[in-house]
Amino acid sequence: MSWTRGLCAALAVCVLLLVAPAGCGTGEADERRDGESPSPVGRLLDETDDAGQRYRQVDEDDAPEVGIEVTPDSVDGWDVRLTVRHFRFSPPGAKSEAKAGRGLAHLFVDGDPVALLSTPAYHLAARIVPHGTHHVTVRLYADDGTVWAVHGKPVESTADVTASETESSPMP
Repeated sequence: MSWTRGLCAALAVCVLLLVAPAGCGTGEADERRDGESPSPVGRLLDETDDAGQRYRQVDEDDAPEVGIEVTPDSVDGWDVRLTVRHFRFSPPGAKSEAKAGRGLAHLFVDGDPVALLSTPAYHLAARIVPHGTHHVTVRLYADDGTVWAVHGKPVESTADVTASETESSPMP
């Protein structure tokens, strides 16, 4: 009698192993026809930034926003202050995935990458902004490296900065 109970239990396990996967699904319904899984946030565009990072299109109503203010500091260099809306800076070690309104900011001077920002404040060394007028740009990125975008344009802000010669320059 005990061998029949064991046999019934073994048959029940076999039936469950055969039937359970059919009810669980394979995840294929969540994949697009091109084989790429749908984005958890926004829509990936074909457009990329200069580094090849794809744009992540989001609706204007839910899109992150960023503003930049650059002021000379009292010692040497520039203080950069960001104001963000619908955006949170990711903590160190955050997963490499896009989450609504979260990520990091990249700072550029005249189109060249300068820093990756995880806070709204940064000190820009004077040597990076030599004499003349320069464009200091901040652009928002999701944690997966995609660029937040609205209407196909990156979410960014630019400030023009004019650095004059230092007081310690030799006199002619």
